[in-house]
Amino acid sequence: MPTLAPRAVVEAASTLILGKRSRLELALTCLIAGGHLLIEDVPGTGKTTLAHVMAQLFGLDFRRVQFTSDLLPADILGVSVFERDSGVFRFHPGPVFTQVLLADEVNRATPRTQSALLEAMEEHQVSVEGETRRLPEPFFVIATQNPASQIGTYPLPESQLDRFMMRITMGYPDPAAERALLTGRDRRSLLADLAPVADAVTLTQWRAEAESLHVADALIDYVQALIAHTRSSGAWRLGLSPRAGLALLAAARAHARVFDRAHVLPEDVQAVLPAVALHRLPALEQGSPDDAARALLQAVALPA
Repeated sequence: MPTLAPRAVVEAASTLILGKRSRLELALTCLIAGGHLLIEDVPGTGKTTLAHVMAQLFGLDFRRVQFTSDLLPADILGVSVFERDSGVFRFHPGPVFTQVLLADEVNRATPRTQSALLEAMEEHQVSVEGETRRLPEPFFVIATQNPASQIGTYPLPESQLDRFMMRITMGYPDPAAERALLTGRDRRSLLADLAPVADAVTLTQWRAEAESLHVADALIDYVQALIAHTRSSGAWRLGLSPRAGLALLAAARAHARVFDRAHVLPEDVQAVLPAVALHRLPALEQGSPDDAARALLQAVALPA
């Protein structure tokens, strides 16, 4: 496949997901950084479609699991079944054995089932019946969840939220995009016609290039100052952990790669910070996540 820029994926996705370029850039950033993505919003805003589009544009194996209150861990991981003809138990892999797993409405499942994804997301492997099995590479979880205020939801615990590098919201479309949705073809039929523009090899190459991007010492100082402020300001019950700091830096590198930069800028850190940090920061008071992100960025001076 010929060399192409990551922005080509955003352009192709924008033909199907209208008016959400910034969300598409963040989703692509998360994949290039090797992270898992959580998409939170009310039903019908395109969460599931975004996951389908990202998998299809890279030509990756894709499986979808609809999370419900009666879903069991074995329904995700797989189970061994006794085969009478051979007289042995044979393992039947679950849908987690794929490259992109869509965990649809993940917070409708019980905490026990939610936790079945923890090892897969962290180690890219699962332990079933005393045996460890590796997952395909690359491996991404793209999960969607409904707002916690909706009936029948089980809030994700902080340990589970921390496994997601980014959390984004889709939001309602602007009037022009909604008009195009209402007057255009059905999104599902358009998705069937969507051809890959990249592949797993290209994604791996972009990830390696992102990891090699230069980060100046002054920018490291800036990231450290942001992390320190979350711990000392008193605005949050818990500050950002070292793992969150690593995720912030990895996402900033990937964001710079999406925009074809040779080094990471403060603008890259600022662009990804809300998606990387806010789901890891339990607020003392309820308020707008956007306001919280702005307050954090305004409180810490930019590097000179």
